[in-house]
Amino acid sequence: MKIILFSRPRTAHVPEELRQIFAAVEECGFDYAVNDEFAATLETLIGLHIPASRRYGRDVGRQPAGSVLVCYGGDGTLLEGVRRLGGREIPVVGINSGHLGFLTIAPRDGFRRIFEAIRAGELKTEPRTMIEVSGLGRRNRPALAVNEVSVERQGPGMISVDTYVDGLLVATVHGDGIIVSTPTGSTAYSLSAGGPVVAPRCACLIIAPVAPHNLTMRPVVVPDGSTITLTIHARQADVNVTLDNVTRRIREGSTLTVRRSSRRFFLAVPHNISFYDTLRNKMMWGVDIRS
Repeated sequence: MKIILFSRPRTAHVPEELRQIFAAVEECGFDYAVNDEFAATLETLIGLHIPASRRYGRDVGRQPAGSVLVCYGGDGTLLEGVRRLGGREIPVVGINSGHLGFLTIAPRDGFRRIFEAIRAGELKTEPRTMIEVSGLGRRNRPALAVNEVSVERQGPGMISVDTYVDGLLVATVHGDGIIVSTPTGSTAYSLSAGGPVVAPRCACLIIAPVAPHNLTMRPVVVPDGSTITLTIHARQADVNVTLDNVTRRIREGSTLTVRRSSRRFFLAVPHNISFYDTLRNKMMWGVDIRS
């Protein structure tokens, strides 16, 4: 079995934790690979040299069956790690060293337990919907997102987004922008925009306006087999489009098409932790602040 380790330079790395991670990997007998940026951090902080044969760059490349991607950081780190899989259906485990960590469920003090659980096959794998976005002008290849795609104004002034579902006009949204989210992304940016919390197994997508200039405008939940079309009008020449945590610019007047992707990512979590456990623990649902 092979562990594909991923972390970002801006993660708050703790040297002792890094030593514990690699001690656990070696004691469990795993082969492993490390992304280039993390390898440089390891050499700087704990003097661990990772040979070129165990490094990978912007893509993890071909990996043996049974490989597991382990991301050390916050949810943003996990999202970037999933991008480096390039659509490969390799299970993903998140070790949380960030703040909320809704996807990075494993606690940072449980390195050994999580690697032992991987070795013993004790993690359950949850398939998660991804979306693909066309119309970004990158050689006409759709871009993938785990959480959401958002379209937002670049400067002062509203933008307007003609929003269609399966060719039917839903509304022209006037405001700061619009979000199309997966169920996984329902606890991310969409939630901040007033969207609902959606269980990961629900077959739906969420369309949520961002700061709409209309008090009656509300998020809409649509079947995940829908085709969502967004035509953007703005006073500025460009608008921002963000897929998960990667932002790019597109021209005013552009049209984006959003669909459920045929690709999925697989989140590996302990058997004794449910989505609802995570809601209670991470969002403090049901906590009585009086006690």
